[in-house]
Amino acid sequence: MTLFLGVMSKAFTKETDSDLDEDLPEPAESLPRGMKNYMTPAGHGRLVAELKHLKSVERPKVVEVVSWAAGNGDRSENGDYIYGKKRLREIDRRMRFLIKRLEIAEVVDQSRQTNRDQVFFGATVTYADSADRERTVRIVGVDEARQEKGEVSWISPIARALHKAAEGDVVKLRTPNGIEEIEVIEIAYREPEDDGED
Repeated sequence: MTLFLGVMSKAFTKETDSDLDEDLPEPAESLPRGMKNYMTPAGHGRLVAELKHLKSVERPKVVEVVSWAAGNGDRSENGDYIYGKKRLREIDRRMRFLIKRLEIAEVVDQSRQTNRDQVFFGATVTYADSADRERTVRIVGVDEARQEKGEVSWISPIARALHKAAEGDVVKLRTPNGIEEIEVIEIAYREPEDDGED
């Protein structure tokens, strides 16, 4: 009886298994094959906190709304029900993604870096481009990069160009407009000043 009701509700909402993820974007950049999922301690903490929030706060709220909306009759024209089901799929997909990525995460504490004269994972690097404009980036994990905070993935073109460079080195950066030379001005290994959530 339960199986039959499950099929009935799916038929009434015009959902199929193939529809479940078609509107949802890929959550993050993929890791290169065979590479580890490096993360800073702060980035790892943010992802763990996000997973916990989705599981214990966000998902239960949406389940409650969907349950309430399901009891209001015709689900095919019930906006709360339709939106709630879509939001549940988004939450569940994000939770699956976070669980998989955290399972393979390797936390790298930049404060333990012994070779501070070169650029490695976790470094904050100030460099000058060919027009003498200075920029600062922090090299972090694929799943934690936030460009608005100057954080770039360790597999990004800028991070790859800077890898193992020392202060004063001029390295070649591949850009859509061709090769650009950039000079490393400063390298530091420190926690970011504002590491709170957006």
